[in-house]
Amino acid sequence: MPLTIGVPTETAPGERRAALVPDAVARLVKAGAEVVVQSGAGQQAYVPDAAYEAAGARIGARGDAWGAEVVARVQGPAAEDLPLLGAGRTLIGFLRPLDDPRGMAALAATGATALAMELVPRTTRAQKMDALSAMATVAGYRAVLLAAEALPKFFPLLTTAAGTVRPAKVLVLGAGVAGLQAIATARRLGAVVSAYDVRAAAAEEARSLGATFVQLELDTVGAEGGGGYAAALDEQRQRRQVELLAEHVAASDVVITTALIPGRPAPLLVSEEGVRRMAPGSVVVDLAAPNGGNCALTRPGEVFDAGGVRVFGPLNLPAEMPLNASQMYARTLSAMILEWIRDGAFAPPPDDDIFRAACVARGGEVVNDRVRAMLHPAPA
Repeated sequence: MPLTIGVPTETAPGERRAALVPDAVARLVKAGAEVVVQSGAGQQAYVPDAAYEAAGARIGARGDAWGAEVVARVQGPAAEDLPLLGAGRTLIGFLRPLDDPRGMAALAATGATALAMELVPRTTRAQKMDALSAMATVAGYRAVLLAAEALPKFFPLLTTAAGTVRPAKVLVLGAGVAGLQAIATARRLGAVVSAYDVRAAAAEEARSLGATFVQLELDTVGAEGGGGYAAALDEQRQRRQVELLAEHVAASDVVITTALIPGRPAPLLVSEEGVRRMAPGSVVVDLAAPNGGNCALTRPGEVFDAGGVRVFGPLNLPAEMPLNASQMYARTLSAMILEWIRDGAFAPPPDDDIFRAACVARGGEVVNDRVRAMLHPAPA
């Protein structure tokens, strides 16, 4: 019997992406797998059932997709999906293991193996499976479009018969994947862009895209975290950073914040004072909203009006661009599956470095050390 791979319909509110698209399905079928797609699973991503069938997939019901040996998801399972999993099954998707450790314990109790795409290590070999970076690219691009639409002025410099219009000033906080894409997009739209990151290595990348790098009088020794992330600053330096950034925030028309540290609340970068000093009509787009936000006034999932300055707290910007986001995500997820297909079965070596990093649950237990520590904290 060939390996079966299921693609159930996503059910999380606002989720429009599909875990696999026809191109990825075709690659998996070529590798000898049978792909079962729940009818309508690609509808929100503008992928009809017929396109999946043309790529070699079989269209089935919810139970057919969840009953596959490997279940491909964007978001983790809902509570009602858990009984459909079991020993011998593998679930792959964005599982939020460091944000929802109890959910991981419930998932482990099913006996299924669970692989979290957000835990894929940032190594050369794992680059093709880096779903986080792929989705951060989408989020950074979309954040700028959201800001440009909300801002009541032009982004580019315009010289017209009615006079010259000065370009918008955009400040990007955090120069990781999302931040660099935001810089590039804002520059393409003609804005004057500045950027800030505690990591010294980010300065050259930001400047290469046309941004002015903001230098603060702040000791950032030790700010380089693992895996390309920034490390958390101590409380005193954190407060000083917010104070120094307030001047730059106040002088900007648009502020886009992107700073996240995995497994921790988002660091505060933008104070209430800084926002309220911005000109009326200005915009803040906080990509760290799912983890509480980088802005003191961010309300996750809402748009907050702070004296004429709108603070956006989007929770899932990639889902607002479901076609390309699905294509990019499907490439990373299918790359992971293809990496470990052996003799017609999905058989990742237990000692594989990527598998060990991404695996959250196996054999009825939570196996990720960080998640286990959250579930069973050491006594004080």
